[in-house]
Amino acid sequence: MRIAPPVTLFLLFARIAVAQSPGVRASAPGATVSGVVRDSIARIPLAGAWVQLVAADSQARSARTVASDSLGRFTIADVQDGRYALGFFHPLLDSLGVEPPPREVVVSRHRSVRADLATPSPARLRTAICGSPPASPAGGVVVGTVRDALGGTPAKRVTVIGEWLVMTFRPGGVDRRRPRLVVRTGDNGWFALCNVPSGGTMFLMAGRGADSTDVIEVQVPKEGFLRRELYLGLARTVVVGDTTPRADTLAPRADTLAVPPRRVRMGDGRLRGTVVTAEGSRPLAGAVVRITDGSMTRANDHGEWSLVDVPAGTRVLEVRAVGYYAVRRVVDVVADAAPVAVALSTFKAMLDTVRVTAARVADRHNSGFEVRRRSGIGNYLTPADIVRRGAFFTSDIFRQLRGIRLGYAYDTLATDMTPLFSPESIDPTDRRILMRGITGNWCAPAIYLDGLYMSEFTADALDSWVSPERIAGIEVYSEVAVPPDYQRARSGCGSILIWTK
Repeated sequence: MRIAPPVTLFLLFARIAVAQSPGVRASAPGATVSGVVRDSIARIPLAGAWVQLVAADSQARSARTVASDSLGRFTIADVQDGRYALGFFHPLLDSLGVEPPPREVVVSRHRSVRADLATPSPARLRTAICGSPPASPAGGVVVGTVRDALGGTPAKRVTVIGEWLVMTFRPGGVDRRRPRLVVRTGDNGWFALCNVPSGGTMFLMAGRGADSTDVIEVQVPKEGFLRRELYLGLARTVVVGDTTPRADTLAPRADTLAVPPRRVRMGDGRLRGTVVTAEGSRPLAGAVVRITDGSMTRANDHGEWSLVDVPAGTRVLEVRAVGYYAVRRVVDVVADAAPVAVALSTFKAMLDTVRVTAARVADRHNSGFEVRRRSGIGNYLTPADIVRRGAFFTSDIFRQLRGIRLGYAYDTLATDMTPLFSPESIDPTDRRILMRGITGNWCAPAIYLDGLYMSEFTADALDSWVSPERIAGIEVYSEVAVPPDYQRARSGCGSILIWTK
């Protein structure tokens, strides 16, 4: 039997003695502070938030910092007893322009503490940002940050414009108002538009000199708070098309121009993505992809597409394919932009509906459509005619009609051409339905929707109000052929009547 050396036995007995001594104890582990960080606006967990715990009763103690996971969860272990201040940082708070107050946390007897964190509620944010309760129960607020599209740095002293449409239906027609709010970003690129309509649609754009975003459509939630980041980029405008009149005609006609000129916006940005079917996710080869009034391309056999020479900034992307509903989506053309995935829904169900209800125009609306159509003094389109044209948007129907084309405010001298945004803010590039007037110039016809005159009705507004599958009939009249009930005095232009189902 071997005997351990005396030195080894002495160390062993010493350790046992220390462990059994009543005056010496190992330090007890601290408590755990945990919780979830939530985005109260989007009502989702907030991932990537930096949660910080700072001792409130001792300035000498350092702060503890952890990051929330993909579910917004955070855990701070080994926290000793005491009073603490708990808060978090996140880029979302910078764009909101507010900083929530820290939460007090008390750790006692090494017991774990659950402490959840969240951004302020929409109601509290409205009051904090706008300075007072909303002027009306429907008063909302839109906030965000404008950034440079290429560098991502905040853009200061940028003009941000918000507009929305207010329509009042009266016996003699429709009164239209366009309330407008104009603000400028601060040095940090932040902006806020107060008292906008809650639960409604509005138009938003930002501009500074030659740099501007597209005019985008946003939906303000019923809660009355919307956060929207905007990216500012430079777009150069190029006029394309043949502007030389044809030599074989003397009178001004709709086809006087071989290829109607149009303005195309170009830039140095790039965008890529895929187009698939909503059902089955099959690639949609040949789908047309374009930036509004900009570059265009088609998807390949794998549904992949790539756009070059795209103006940088916040833009509107249009995706179309025969037999499918078209999609318009707001995209941010920035450096290293993520691919854009678009899924299109089939158009077949809508076409079947048109065939069933095509013969119900006169009966349903008592509009006199069939009576006037038999007179033959105008141009008439039935639902079957619209289906044959394969229009994705209602304004596309008028591209194929003789004597009518889509144009812009700068294409006409008509006095009623008031753009959505005034020329002082951006170029008057509102799309309009234009008609040859009695003087031979392009003019803006009077547009009636279900018998109501729609003053200053743009092509985009028409697309928003009525889709092709809802149209029961269209009547187009020149100035000399307009029925008495649909004449506008001294307009110098014709009229277009649109009837819905």
